[in-house]
Amino acid sequence: MKRVLSGIQPTGDLHLGNYFGMMSRMIKYQKENDLFCFIVNYHALTTIQDKKLLAENTLNAAIDFMALGLDPDRSTFWIQSDVPQVCESTWLLSNIVNVGALDRATSYKDKLAKGLTSNVGLYSYPILMASDILLFGGEIVPVGKDQKQHIEITRDIAVRFNQTYGETFIIPEPDIEKTNQLIPGVDGQKMSKSYGNTIPIFGDEKSVRKKFMSIVTDSTDIDKPKSIDTALFQLYALFLSENEKEELANRFQTPGMRYGDIKQELYDCFWTQFSPYREKRDYLEKHKDHVIKKLNEGSQKATIIADSFLDKARSAMGLNYRRNNV
Repeated sequence: MKRVLSGIQPTGDLHLGNYFGMMSRMIKYQKENDLFCFIVNYHALTTIQDKKLLAENTLNAAIDFMALGLDPDRSTFWIQSDVPQVCESTWLLSNIVNVGALDRATSYKDKLAKGLTSNVGLYSYPILMASDILLFGGEIVPVGKDQKQHIEITRDIAVRFNQTYGETFIIPEPDIEKTNQLIPGVDGQKMSKSYGNTIPIFGDEKSVRKKFMSIVTDSTDIDKPKSIDTALFQLYALFLSENEKEELANRFQTPGMRYGDIKQELYDCFWTQFSPYREKRDYLEKHKDHVIKKLNEGSQKATIIADSFLDKARSAMGLNYRRNNV
């Protein structure tokens, strides 16, 4: 059984892009792997400076994840800042990272292009991410194609550390999504909070329905075939089997189909499928003490692993001077 490791930022209300892009994969991983999953609130500091907002988002993200099926009794689930050893390991790793590697990081350039303020935390983000993976012995790291570079940087750091100080860290392997499909937002662009085009998973019925009904469509006449290369078709397809997708494609290509009818069907499908998750979230929201208890248990399990790898790294670098001189 291999250890799969992944984290998610506490950026606010979860949306369908989060679920189909990463969360549903995590839920599947816990069935057959040793899943290590955590809320990366240290990373969130690069974009959130409101302490109340960060605290609320952090716990809400944990509640959302558990509501959607993450089982803390079958996986190791914790809050990043509850295992602060990751900060020390980030400093250790930073001493073998070339500045050029960080300069080439496309994520840093992309975030600056989106208007984020440049700071050292944002710039050194890949080192903290590498520490997240290496300190917990991550063997497989699920990522999208746009995150492949992050894993390459992590692998390079691990290889350099091992070559410099001796075998210490496991070299992780990426599990890259095999599909090119991006989850579209209501405007057809990639679903993202930065675009304001998301469909929340746990919103109230009225506002969520309004989101579905606002999905952008073209002005094709009702008596003509409709294109399946649209956000409406792609979003609906997320909920369907392969046979059902073919049936939907036939409906789109048959004159007489109304976009409004399809939007309503999609909304009904979503509302029904996520109904059990909403009920579970309501329960967890009323029992936050249970959520915190499970997070504490997860952080204790993660700490044991982190201490082991950190001790190896400290010894390898000569920081455990008492032991090294005995």
